[in-house]
Amino acid sequence: REGPQPRRINEDKNDSLLLPSQEEGNDAWPTYGEDQEEEPRPPGMKEEDKGLDVSTLAPTGEKLLRCPWCVKTFSLKTQVVQHMRVHTGEKPFCCSVCGKTFSNQSNMVKHMRTHTGEKPYGCPVCQKKFAQTSHMVTHMKIHTGERPFSCSACGKRFTLKHNMAAHARTHTGEKPFVCSVCGEAFSRKRQLGRHMSAHTGESPFTCSVCGKTITQKQNLVTHMRTHTGEKPFCCPICGKTFSNKSNMSKHTRTHTGEKPFRCSLCAKTFSQTSLVLHTRTHTGEKPYGCSMCAKTFSHKSCVASHMRIHTGEKPFRCSACDQSFIQKHSLTSHMRTHTGEKPFSCSTCGKAFSQRPHLPPRNDVHVTPLYFGRTYRLLHGHTFIVPLARPPYTSCLMLHLINNY
Repeated sequence: REGPQPRRINEDKNDSLLLPSQEEGNDAWPTYGEDQEEEPRPPGMKEEDKGLDVSTLAPTGEKLLRCPWCVKTFSLKTQVVQHMRVHTGEKPFCCSVCGKTFSNQSNMVKHMRTHTGEKPYGCPVCQKKFAQTSHMVTHMKIHTGERPFSCSACGKRFTLKHNMAAHARTHTGEKPFVCSVCGEAFSRKRQLGRHMSAHTGESPFTCSVCGKTITQKQNLVTHMRTHTGEKPFCCPICGKTFSNKSNMSKHTRTHTGEKPFRCSLCAKTFSQTSLVLHTRTHTGEKPYGCSMCAKTFSHKSCVASHMRIHTGEKPFRCSACDQSFIQKHSLTSHMRTHTGEKPFSCSTCGKAFSQRPHLPPRNDVHVTPLYFGRTYRLLHGHTFIVPLARPPYTSCLMLHLINNY
């Protein structure tokens, strides 16, 4: 047989927040009127604790107070009062600067530091300051190397849980952050924030050195390093330092060979930037246009190179003969006339050449000098269609292949 359930003792009017009364229609929490004899208080219960549900005892014998709306229990009445604001929505603490309200004083104190700039917690290793203890604890993992969060798809580990969640979207393709103006979706919240600035034109952060306006606070921090020369991110393999973490991550992949971004159309893997460029080979997208002749390109760098045709600019100068070139690879090719370097060789006879063959793509496929209109027929069943406007096989290696095979 079950024992008697603990009785609830009526609270006075000043503490009515802690227990809904019958006048509010909550019959689930009975009260006792003045005509009823008051129950004796359990040993140790103070007068001001009346009205709270003394639901159970802790192993130490300490009484626990239960929230009338949920099953949570607390050892102190002040904890119950603070918890009850979750149910009532009460936010009695107000920021004197911006008017934002909070349910407890400690959260308001933390918020005030965003206005005052106070950072009372210092890292014992590098002395970096933080506004909250939790931020310092998270920062300390950089020094300890602790990475407790692991990606279930590729096993990559992270210091912060939200960084792991953001990384996981590179595998799933999920983009939960959507621009309310144009509908473009993003995998990270900060990417959406940067994008929204393009619509609003807002640039609230200004560099104190050069006066440049910046849309994001973190971008301002990164920009300032161009003035200070600070490079706090170090490659763990070769020790090269970088001003921002993303550049260090990209650099590290040159050591590891990691290509974590997979093309959804052909399953090839790439670095993040290379994946964007590669995808355009499938879509045919050419978002970059020449302002002078309307020719379009898939890469932004191609536009800059193409524009030199119109401007006549030749920024790449040979140090041996002062001849100038529009493109860097043209200078590289020209330099071999001075150095005598011949990096390309015929895989059949071993003869070396200074120029790469333009056609066909593989230099180990020898060519029969058979010309059929626009078609060059290659040995081993390969065929390549040559545009009529393009001189066929202009490189030395191609001429060698045609003349000898």
